[in-house]
Amino acid sequence: MKNRSFPILIAVILLMAILFPSHNIAVQKLDYEKYGNIAIAVVKADYPNEKVTDYEYKGRKKVSAMEVQDTFQFLVKENGKEKIVLVTINHNIKDNKFLSLVVQEQKR
Repeated sequence: MKNRSFPILIAVILLMAILFPSHNIAVQKLDYEKYGNIAIAVVKADYPNEKVTDYEYKGRKKVSAMEVQDTFQFLVKENGKEKIVLVTINHNIKDNKFLSLVVQEQKR
């Protein structure tokens, strides 16, 4: 007897892909790239003569129905000491408009 659940599983997956496209994942990736580039530029401007030794996307928080906050972490070496610098960028997810940016140094 053949296993008939496999073709049904494939059909369900294809139907789900059609009905619920991964549009939000693609949009978030574009946002991440756009706002990540802004965060990098800001850190380079704030620490022009310092070495940025590490960069990490920390994730996204939903602030409201239309606003999200992306956080980026940088490791900056300043005068021989390493500092953690967080850049948080709030933006509107409906029209992809930049709302605010905050740069904070964290203690190690």
